[in-house]
Amino acid sequence: PPSCLATIWGDVEKFKSSYLQTFDGYYASGDGGYIDEDGYVFVMGRVDDVMNVAGHRLSTGEMEEVVGGHPSVAECAVIARDDDLKGQVPMGLVVLKTGADIDEETLSKELTQMIRSAIGAIACYKETHIVKRLPKTRSGKTLRKSLRQMVNGQPYVVPSTIDDVTIMPEIETLLREKGVIA
Repeated sequence: PPSCLATIWGDVEKFKSSYLQTFDGYYASGDGGYIDEDGYVFVMGRVDDVMNVAGHRLSTGEMEEVVGGHPSVAECAVIARDDDLKGQVPMGLVVLKTGADIDEETLSKELTQMIRSAIGAIACYKETHIVKRLPKTRSGKTLRKSLRQMVNGQPYVVPSTIDDVTIMPEIETLLREKGVIA
């Protein structure tokens, strides 16, 4: 396929077994996503993006699939927030659908229950913040790593491929005003 890895130097069989056998007839890029009920395709990120919650390795993508299934959520990002007791805990950033009428506290409670039902209480999902938009590259990938670095008080890099450079400072200001970050 265009812009895909064509082979592994000196090991064509390794290439075939690594990238072409998982999904017969399709290239396995290592990115995960889903197609919603309207047929829109959402690329969520790496399928190996996991967090460690109290010694349990949990997929942020799996949590995003649950959060994105809420009728008021247009799009979301679940990121790992550092926690002194559990190592990391999930935090959701959500963009509401146009016309959605739900407050952040109610949404957070509903999403917590949905995650508990789908994944289990071990996920420790309790924190949701409504944002106007999520930072994305021009190709549509959400900048989860930069968001994770931001909420954990680490310096973050805004890649040159970001679609709108004003989004990260916008989210940072919102989370600072809420006391999420110092």
